[in-house]
Amino acid sequence: MKNKAMQTRLSDEVMDFIHSRKSLHLATLGADGAPFASYAPFGIGEDCLYVLLSEIATHGSNLQRDARASVLVVEDEGSADELFARIRVNYSVQAQLLAYNSEEWRVALQCLTSRLGSRSANLSKLEDFKMFRLVPKGGRYVKGFGRAYSLAGETLAGEILTHLTDGHKPRAAELDKA
Repeated sequence: MKNKAMQTRLSDEVMDFIHSRKSLHLATLGADGAPFASYAPFGIGEDCLYVLLSEIATHGSNLQRDARASVLVVEDEGSADELFARIRVNYSVQAQLLAYNSEEWRVALQCLTSRLGSRSANLSKLEDFKMFRLVPKGGRYVKGFGRAYSLAGETLAGEILTHLTDGHKPRAAELDKA
């Protein structure tokens, strides 16, 4: 995107949207390589997301085995103007397991409790719950038909946002009718 002011505005939109949601969809990889979809409440850190997951849960054990994952933060169906074009941001992420009670673990827990309340602190006291830092490796922000942007870089807002211009194309048979 050439216009720095527009890129800044879009980056702000991405962050405002993420801050407006409290849970994310999480796709992890099983031991057999099969994808597994789930969800988790999340905290927002400096250019990362934090999730507190039980290792008993499939997504928790998957992330401990394979740090590659995908995250989707999406507009609620009930508030969407268009079901086929819900506002959303998705990231390819690298998960990092944080050492219990380390400085970053404490920061992550504070991020979770300030957004989600004391339940995060209570769950963190259980041995099977692990804290993960999800670091974006790029993604996509979609805010409607023809309004999709690639997010490059390892930040939540995108270091470079590029408007995707390869739009939807009619089927050949539909062209013949025109």
